[in-house]
Amino acid sequence: ENREAMLNSKSNRLTEALEEANALFDGVCRAREAALDAQFLVLASSIGKEKANELHSEMSAFDSTAYAEDLLTFMGINRTEVEETDDSEDVPGGFLPKDAWLKMGEEALKYFKRAPTFHYMMGSFESEPPVPKQRIERQKKASRGKAERAMPAQLKKMEESHQEATEKEVERILRILQTHFEDDSNTPISFFDFVIDPHSFARTVENLFHVSFLIRDGLARIKLDEDKLPIIEPTKPSGGGEEDDRAGARNQVIINLDQKEWK
Repeated sequence: ENREAMLNSKSNRLTEALEEANALFDGVCRAREAALDAQFLVLASSIGKEKANELHSEMSAFDSTAYAEDLLTFMGINRTEVEETDDSEDVPGGFLPKDAWLKMGEEALKYFKRAPTFHYMMGSFESEPPVPKQRIERQKKASRGKAERAMPAQLKKMEESHQEATEKEVERILRILQTHFEDDSNTPISFFDFVIDPHSFARTVENLFHVSFLIRDGLARIKLDEDKLPIIEPTKPSGGGEEDDRAGARNQVIINLDQKEWK
């Protein structure tokens, strides 16, 4: 409603309205009140922009002719005297005084900030380039490359030896199982008595790991006795369909064994 009064350059109504809005904003507690404050901010910004444009409308135009006249006057030129005595053609440098540009430069120097001149804190010195160490770097890179090239072969050998050791251990356990079963085939072999080492939990886990290969390959089987406890026995190799049926029904399970149960 007071837009014209606020646009007046001599009026402070816009500033007063902004201060009143800031005071009212401290008590805002509802969404509608915050929306009204945002709407007022948009209107105040629009009015402020229009007011600024009106203030600078007369200053936006630059009169180059008037600027040149003022600059020549500052340099010490009186245009009326120059026009009356037009003898500037014989004077080197035109009608400007000899120190005209020097005077202008000294005055302009006051309005430009310059960086301080560069100087050495401890005097100047001639630096020499560092001694190149290319040979040392090349030797390090070459040795590192050799080590990296040798690692895959070394790891391959370790994997092969580990695999061979596992196969040998599985064969050894199979022979033990077959020996026990041949000595007394009527007495079932308890699975836990067969794999558990009473003095080493780690060894027990290894035994379970190796026995799992026997079950996977069909070289041994586990079943439950009358007390529902697991027993283990080696399988007899045969070339009939019965063996194929046993292989088709063969599966593996995961056993959870911690140290408390092991003890």
